[in-house]
Amino acid sequence: MNAVPAEPAPPAWRQRAVERSTRAAKLRAEERIQRFLDAAQELMSEKGTTDFTVQEVVERSKQSLRSFYQHFDGKHELLLALFEDALSRSADEIRTATAAKKKPLDRLRVAVDLLYKSSQPRPNQQSPLFTDFAMQLLATHPAQVATAHVPLLDLFTELVEQAVEAGEARAAKPRRVAALVMQTAMFTAQTPGVPTGSKSTSVTAKEVWEFCLGGLVGAPK
Repeated sequence: MNAVPAEPAPPAWRQRAVERSTRAAKLRAEERIQRFLDAAQELMSEKGTTDFTVQEVVERSKQSLRSFYQHFDGKHELLLALFEDALSRSADEIRTATAAKKKPLDRLRVAVDLLYKSSQPRPNQQSPLFTDFAMQLLATHPAQVATAHVPLLDLFTELVEQAVEAGEARAAKPRRVAALVMQTAMFTAQTPGVPTGSKSTSVTAKEVWEFCLGGLVGAPK
């Protein structure tokens, strides 16, 4: 039986031309996506809520509705993209801030403090890092929300592992401990506070850290 001859490889110039065309198309797509994200963020800042329409985003971005649906399934995916982008930027900012500290526990404290403060609600403002819509996503799209948190979780896991290696903390499962620390900071920042009679007293970033520290130092081997 005769072997089927292999097809000749395309000329190098053709491969270069195709790659150049693909890169250009990718850059154009990224620019269009960013314009949609910027438009949505502007609307959120102006309204102080996620109560805007896809049409408003399209008009603000000066692009077409057809282009929007080429990149997003709908408003929920657009907001998920903003949420994921905010978490990724937050992870980068926290990593940069923690680098100035020498001791692992000091780095972790800075991380908890910054995450807590960035998760706090701001009057008349809507941040994609933690919104009512983010809570809805957690219930309806848990897998996507978990994926969005990966950059932050990776960073907190590194910080916990460094503290364990330095003998400053104990954690049998660093990644699970890191997730608990993250969730404590983020969710506590959203609560009205601790009830005191007919009022409530806000929980501070310092209190959150002291609570997390107790778990880290007192965790079983």
